[in-house]
Amino acid sequence: MNMRRSFYEFLMTLRNVESVEPEAEFANNAFHDTSFPKQEEDYQKLSEYLELNAGYLPSMTIFDEAYQKYQEIDKK
Repeated sequence: MNMRRSFYEFLMTLRNVESVEPEAEFANNAFHDTSFPKQEEDYQKLSEYLELNAGYLPSMTIFDEAYQKYQEIDKK
């Protein structure tokens, strides 16, 4: 059984409404994005979704860096 968190679950740990850090803002905005693929773990699928739907993400680099952290934390 796969116990790995989805990227969305990881991203929610970065939420901080007080913060102006790009990753915290990304997390805050993703939280309000009702169609965000919450169960997705795959980089390509997430990247595609964000490029097409996430006007709130000023740069894909923010996603890339968050995804990198997600992979490092969730490697078991």
